Amino acid sequence: MKNRLKQFKNQQYAEQIPEIKKQLSAKKIDASTTEIVIYGDIGESWWYDSISASDIDSLLKDVTTDNITVRINSPGGDAFDGITIYNRLKDHNAEVKIIVDGWACSAASIIAMAADELVMNTGSMLMIHEASTGIWGTKKDLEKEAELLSKLDRSLVDIYMTKAIVEREEIEQMVNNETWFTADEAIAIGFASTSIVKDTADDDETKTDAEAFKNSVLARFKQESSPKQNILTKIPTQLN
Repeated sequence: MKNRLKQFKNQQYAEQIPEIKKQLSAKKIDASTTEIVIYGDIGESWWYDSISASDIDSLLKDVTTDNITVRINSPGGDAFDGITIYNRLKDHNAEVKIIVDGWACSAASIIAMAADELVMNTGSMLMIHEASTGIWGTKKDLEKEAELLSKLDRSLVDIYMTKAIVEREEIEQMVNNETWFTADEAIAIGFASTSIVKDTADDDETKTDAEAFKNSVLARFKQESSPKQNILTKIPTQLN
């Protein structure tokens, strides 16, 4: 027998992630655009307010405008809810613009990949990492769970690769390392389309060669490479 809590949020950082109060709304801001606000944790929960794939599906059914603007600020949550929300947004007939107002971490970064245009607001960040789980059970239970997590990680990389302009192996390394992106870094890697930066500097002084910047970002990420951990080394064993 096993007890399983499937999440796509690395619990060792949970205390460092500030609580983001749930805010979920949809309103028509003009004749052609509906704005959807997704603030808070992703997935079903018995213990705290969160935003599930069913919640988003209910909102999208009532959207008839040609454009949707989604505003995100989320530390992440359940991987499969994130994937489902991603697919529901991709399947919608409207053009989807997503604005990261604060954080698009973990499962929320998957949702962000559904954007036809992804905009990083001033000071916002995006984070990708491996799926994680809490489980107890037999050795066979743990081995099966490790296999499932490996397959889930490959599925997540598939989604990131729909936007990434680098090699798959590089995205896999970034996922394994748990990688945080500033607005400029998210653009350089191909995830984001543009950023909202309140900067009064002269344009000639602030221009950056895109290819050189992308290469510098990749070089930094490669330096941060850390040894992969097997799921069995992450979960304490208990004898009954």
